[in-house]
Amino acid sequence: MLVLRRRVGEAILLGDGIEVEVIEISKTRVKLGITAPRDVSVTRRETSALAAENRQARDLVDTWGPDGVGDLLRLLQNVSSEIPLTMPEPVDK
Repeated sequence: MLVLRRRVGEAILLGDGIEVEVIEISKTRVKLGITAPRDVSVTRRETSALAAENRQARDLVDTWGPDGVGDLLRLLQNVSSEIPLTMPEPVDK
């Protein structure tokens, strides 16, 4: 890991066209400004797990369709009941 010291107003460059600038420093936080091309995703690490869940949900809806996902959720809610567990057929695209 490369460790750099920067002051307010100073920046670092990452690859082509990505700049990270120190905007503000307080006692417990550092505010960063990030300039990057539109095709570069910039997210906080703690949100990456949520983003992965959202992608999985999107893929599930793309595969099964909204009605199929609803059927799946109803099946999961009734796992302990006597309803047989059968998956719906995927929706043709």
